[in-house]
Amino acid sequence: MTEDGFRGREVPIWIFRGDGLSGEERQYMVELSPGMVVLDAVLYVQQHEAPDLAVRWNCKAAHCGSCGAEVNGRPRLLCKTRMDDYMRRNEAVHVGPMKTFPVIRDLVPDIRKNYEIARRIPPFTPAHPAPFQLWPEDVERLKEFRRCIECFLCQDVCHVLRDHHRLDHYMGPRFMLKLAELDMHPLDTRDRTPYVRREGGVDWCNVTRCCSDVCPEAIAITENAIIPLKERVADRYFDPIRDFWRGRSRRPAPEPPEK
Repeated sequence: MTEDGFRGREVPIWIFRGDGLSGEERQYMVELSPGMVVLDAVLYVQQHEAPDLAVRWNCKAAHCGSCGAEVNGRPRLLCKTRMDDYMRRNEAVHVGPMKTFPVIRDLVPDIRKNYEIARRIPPFTPAHPAPFQLWPEDVERLKEFRRCIECFLCQDVCHVLRDHHRLDHYMGPRFMLKLAELDMHPLDTRDRTPYVRREGGVDWCNVTRCCSDVCPEAIAITENAIIPLKERVADRYFDPIRDFWRGRSRRPAPEPPEK
């Protein structure tokens, strides 16, 4: 069926209503229009049936990251997820809040913990104040990390945080990305490898790539951020050759021969 074939058609949508203590999915009817995304459908419900429905959104252009939620159990930006993709497959649409975080109300999660983590990360520490000069290849490398819109979908999908609730042990993909951005900046002088291992908890990640798969900016979080950080940690703490030479350097000097 073409996109225009859905015009005016009424379809059901199930939306989570409630808070972290209690809640349930409720069914609403939505009138489809060409180009409608899930955020449009949610706002239609808010306008016509449930004016008290709580949802976070801002730009509606996939730039602000505010409308992160789950559609049929998968973390997505509501403004970037088209309704007709589900209609063509005759698939019901279920919208809920991000599972990893506590729910304030309806589709609004409590993501304050992410900002608390961000404040703890050691800041950019250049050898001299701006202005800076960088090679074009260094700029290109850093640009990928800077595309992050902090939608926290990667935090939501990470099984260490989602299923095992270990945000106290592992900062999560978003902040591995931030640490990689700082650690790979050619002008930064701070050694963050101990921090990445201890406070960051990079060892908890088992590189399943789920964070890369849900990123709306197509950032290769696992490949270009987490794995290089894990390699630096491994070189520092688990390299047997390094340990061998470190052990030799710590050996006491031999006693001088007796005269």
